[in-house]
Amino acid sequence: MNPFARPLSMRVLVLADVALAALLAVAATTSAPSLTVGAASALLCWLPVAVRRIWPVPAYCGALLLSLLVPVFGAGRVIMIAAIALTLYTVSTTQPVRRSAIALVPGLLITGAVLLVMLSGVPRQANGWPDPVFIIGTAWLVVGATWSLGAAARTRREFTAREAERQAEKAVMDERLRIVRELHDVLAHSMSMITVRAGVAAKVFDKHPEEGRRALRAIEELGRDSLVEIRQFLGALRSPGSTPESTPLPGLADLPSLADRAAEAGVRVDLSVSGTVPEPMGLSVYRVVQEAITNVVRHAAPTHCRASVSVVDGLLRISVVDDGPGRRAPPGETAGHGLAGMRERVAMYGGVFEAGPVPGGGFGVSASWEVP
Repeated sequence: MNPFARPLSMRVLVLADVALAALLAVAATTSAPSLTVGAASALLCWLPVAVRRIWPVPAYCGALLLSLLVPVFGAGRVIMIAAIALTLYTVSTTQPVRRSAIALVPGLLITGAVLLVMLSGVPRQANGWPDPVFIIGTAWLVVGATWSLGAAARTRREFTAREAERQAEKAVMDERLRIVRELHDVLAHSMSMITVRAGVAAKVFDKHPEEGRRALRAIEELGRDSLVEIRQFLGALRSPGSTPESTPLPGLADLPSLADRAAEAGVRVDLSVSGTVPEPMGLSVYRVVQEAITNVVRHAAPTHCRASVSVVDGLLRISVVDDGPGRRAPPGETAGHGLAGMRERVAMYGGVFEAGPVPGGGFGVSASWEVP
């Protein structure tokens, strides 16, 4: 882990400011004409810098007020400008931009006034130096630049925080949609199969009790398997990202059992599977085929269905075509969430999804996307 990638703690920043203020105070003391004057000027100018992280606005106000006394103690103008600039930077990084912009105005005015007083008693050389306009303009440029840097840092930090919050909300929403989609597929498939098998059991139980018992056993097994899957997804709501190892999610290997259950519900499925896909992608493939076959059971049974899954040259292709009627919703009703859910699953991988009646009768579902 890169230690420089982590933000420094408040305590470390305060200690760094104290060390910086101490070093600059020593420099100011050694450059002063006398020890007494140097110590006084250093204390006046650098004390606000040492506490700027703890009290940003009071430290800046203190730097402005103490700078008015700089001409009295004879401290250097560079020291005064640096103290005002450093404390103003902290204000601009901790306060809203409008408020820090208001704080910038007295900083510029006091800096200019103090420099003008300090330069008024300095005789000019033959070349006109020192030039008050140039020195005051340079000081204003330094103070304004530090305010701009602080405001930019605050704006960038706020944008980063908003973006992180937006990404977190999006991740939560995507996870909820994923779980809802999974629950829909599990419930739609299981309830469709249970309804069909229950209807069969009700019709044949009196004359063919053994066949009725087989239908009831199939309902029991399907219900038990569906409850296991539902518990998995409800558990994911409590502990996101956790999946019990004892009950793995379905994949390509479970497609034959899916075809067998469809056959018991009156839909003969000719299944063809070739190639392999990554484990997380296998769940999406299974759900697309499951939902397509569920629609066949609900709207076209009894009928014949051809389902194929193949991976050739890094391209996954899914096709489910039946011989039943070419519509998937009763007259006067709108289609459910099945087709929309399949389309969303395919879109997650940047694939292409198509569904609709096929020439010659029947309904077809096809999807394709690249496999990494």
